[in-house]
Amino acid sequence: MNYKTFLIGAGLFFLAQSLSWFQTNGQFLNTWVKNNPMLVAGIMGIPVGMCYIYGTTYIVEAFDGKLWPSRLIGFATGIFSFTILTYIFMKEGINMKTGVILLLATAILLIQVFWKYE
Repeated sequence: MNYKTFLIGAGLFFLAQSLSWFQTNGQFLNTWVKNNPMLVAGIMGIPVGMCYIYGTTYIVEAFDGKLWPSRLIGFATGIFSFTILTYIFMKEGINMKTGVILLLATAILLIQVFWKYE
């Protein structure tokens, strides 16, 4: 596996997931966002979509053309970005349930990176 390509793809997924967080949860932070969902969807939609498209491209390349790793890595990066942003902006801490989910997301990511395909 090409780790540089993997890191670029995972970084793009993390960015896409983070932008998606603001797109969907910005309504709880800002009244303009709450009152203009169509504009927010339009403004954020293209950068989010491009990050997902190129993130998938890089991850599939890093895993020799396999598509499943991109789905699971996208899921794991989404869990990580959601946790960080929800903690920072919504002041929701990490309880036991969330901690277990973070451990599972970490396990999913590590399995994808270190378990070789046959």
